[in-house]
Amino acid sequence: MPDDLLTRLRRFHDDAFPAYADTFRTLVDEGQHPTTLFIGCSDSRLVPYLLTGAEPGELFLVRNVGAFVPPWDGSAGFHGTAAAIEYAVLALQVQRIVVCGHSHCGGIRALYAGAPGGALNLSRWLDLGREATLPVAEPTPEALRRTEQRAVVLQLERLMAYPMVREAVEAGRLTLHGWHVVIEDGEVHVFDLAQGCFVPAAHAPHAGTGPYAPYVEADRPPSAA
Repeated sequence: MPDDLLTRLRRFHDDAFPAYADTFRTLVDEGQHPTTLFIGCSDSRLVPYLLTGAEPGELFLVRNVGAFVPPWDGSAGFHGTAAAIEYAVLALQVQRIVVCGHSHCGGIRALYAGAPGGALNLSRWLDLGREATLPVAEPTPEALRRTEQRAVVLQLERLMAYPMVREAVEAGRLTLHGWHVVIEDGEVHVFDLAQGCFVPAAHAPHAGTGPYAPYVEADRPPSAA
């Protein structure tokens, strides 16, 4: 049976890499200086470089189930996402942090349906999104969409509890951005703190703001979920 992955690796070296060889040599010689920490869901349908049009060296990537951010607790341990946030802000001095969720997110659906049997780490990880759930017995597509967006805002609020993040935001060196990608439409909705909702990028005046203050969701009755 042909080794498809090996074929793709060879294709990268022979066909794709030559166009970026000088770029990668510069990134090696001068080091990386990404401007954005992109915290995105691990979902295979979310492709950050395609989404943003970024070139190699522009994005510092963190991918996990649900695009969740662990709370800052000051402890030292095996906290991969927290370590990446610290490195991005303190060492790389990124200018912005994007938290990017998306439609049809399996992690968000699992907040209501539960994790697969035996997925102990996943069950614990999902606790990071439970505050975003809605009081519905059976989530409708609209409820899931709202939960996906609420989960993004929840992670932005957690980011502000990281001392190095808050300090950089308050000093004007760092901005936070919440995005929700509607996969089937190719539309990115950006969070606008002033309006208390997500706005399609096609109609938004900016790429997202906040929250830098407590978030109050735009008024919507639970039944609409």
